[in-house]
Amino acid sequence: MLGEAVVQALKDAGYAVDWVTDGEAALDAAKLEEYQLVLLDLGLPRLDGLVVLGRLRKTLPPVPAIIITARDAIDDRISGLDLGADDYLTKPFEVGELLARMRAVLRRQGSGAAALLSNGDIDLDPATHEASRGGSKHVLTAREFALLNALMMRPGRIFSRTELEQRLYGWNEEVESNAVEFMIHTLRKKLGADAIRNVRGVGWMVDKASR
Repeated sequence: MLGEAVVQALKDAGYAVDWVTDGEAALDAAKLEEYQLVLLDLGLPRLDGLVVLGRLRKTLPPVPAIIITARDAIDDRISGLDLGADDYLTKPFEVGELLARMRAVLRRQGSGAAALLSNGDIDLDPATHEASRGGSKHVLTAREFALLNALMMRPGRIFSRTELEQRLYGWNEEVESNAVEFMIHTLRKKLGADAIRNVRGVGWMVDKASR
């Protein structure tokens, strides 16, 4: 029940989510996909969460990880952090706190300490899903935010359709036809036709801030 609630909350916040329920499946998923963040329970069947974390850190490229668990003993916290966890959240918890901790971890891994993503033209607030350009501010839908957030994390980088679809959909969600084009169309209506550039035959990007 908690897993289902967390998955739905993450989707509502604009994240694409893949959910597995045992340690072996978690390792398999991490080998198949490139994730921005792992939320890891410790009390997993087949392989304990601490074992999963240790193997993730030894065998795969580094990915941020937040431990979510009912284990609140100090030794468990120390073990998790020593194995490479970026944060530790004990149950029960508020979804708002989880989302805030995720944003903090992703900032440390990606765009430094700034809570606001900006390329000097467009500003995006991950906490409120508000995008601003030219003095005009707009609240984005969850999927509009997910797409723009992917672009704003790496200004100047071209994202293919497949890469953007991975940011919009989890494994068990049907990819809607022309979803990427539709989201870009709605974002351009809000932020301007030149807010997101298309590189024909390659993908889409937002401009990198000029120095």
